Amino acid sequence: MSPLLFSPLQLGGITLPNRVVIAPMCQYSADDGSMTDWHLAHLGSMACSGAGLFVVEKTNVAREGRITHGCTGLYSDHNEAAMARAVQVYRGITKNPIGIQIGHAGRKASSQLPWQGGKALAAGESPWPTVAPSAIAFGEGWHVPREFSREEIRGMVDAFVAATLRAKRIGFDVVELHSAHGYLLHQFLSPLSNQRTDEYGKDRMKFPLEVARAVRDVWPKERALGIRINATDWVDGGWTPEDAVVYARELKRIGLDFICVSSGATVPYAKIPVTPGFQVGFAQKVKKEAGIKTRAVGMIADADQAEEILASGKADMVAMARALLDNPRWVWHAAERFGVKIDYPPQYARVHPSLWPGSKIARPQGSAA
Repeated sequence: MSPLLFSPLQLGGITLPNRVVIAPMCQYSADDGSMTDWHLAHLGSMACSGAGLFVVEKTNVAREGRITHGCTGLYSDHNEAAMARAVQVYRGITKNPIGIQIGHAGRKASSQLPWQGGKALAAGESPWPTVAPSAIAFGEGWHVPREFSREEIRGMVDAFVAATLRAKRIGFDVVELHSAHGYLLHQFLSPLSNQRTDEYGKDRMKFPLEVARAVRDVWPKERALGIRINATDWVDGGWTPEDAVVYARELKRIGLDFICVSSGATVPYAKIPVTPGFQVGFAQKVKKEAGIKTRAVGMIADADQAEEILASGKADMVAMARALLDNPRWVWHAAERFGVKIDYPPQYARVHPSLWPGSKIARPQGSAA
């Protein structure tokens, strides 16, 4: 039997050639939201990977929604043109689908680059005012956000739509909403960050579902629309797996095609048991109880592990991020391990194991991908 990892998957109106997804990875290398030469190199590398789908990093629908000064955006014509050039590079290397994740950092915005500390920007670092469902800081030492007014909430729905239309013009195959990791959409969902007393607090799903409906209305059905959600905040009194299932059912009803199930990062003090595949059970729960295609993510790095997740029906796709930064040829090596023939870019074809005896030296039979 062929491994499920290398079987195609219909996702909305597109077909993934295999079930390996490169998850969004912030590169913190943009210039006022616009992609730079770094992104051309990064997208080119990921295009050579052979993954069934590559999803561009969390891209922000508003300038103040960026996590850092280096985060990408789709809020200006310059952003759009720079990203279109990077996608053109990707398209010149592979026909495999490419997607984009769009979101807004909310109270986690206006922070330092990770390699500069990752804390809230200080007065001399050009910080900007942050916004959130409630005026509750992310953690000690973080900016206290201004609470969104109802009018601003409606304007934010429009900002998500505008970014989606830019993604449509660029030609992305997939749009993925970011409703996890303590960013804006999840801030409205979690009782840890949303303590409003109006309708957006009494029904914490109201705003994220408004965004999902509005984006569904403008995103072509012949492409694919999905979302990344949290299954848990890993904190008592926070968002739960049961909440995630209810949310997933509503998202399916709206017409989303898939859900990537993640967790955590809502508050800095959560205790998260990071072990191999620690979030897979959440994807399985959402898949079973909401009846929607799911993607498992989180400490998945071995080919046999990835195949077991799919073969046992826990998820429909697996997503990896750092595993592909560590080894951009992960997919090639996994195919080799399972005896599956996949095409390499012709410029690199000479290293295919059928042509290069050195592959047996580099990767002894039976070694992990």
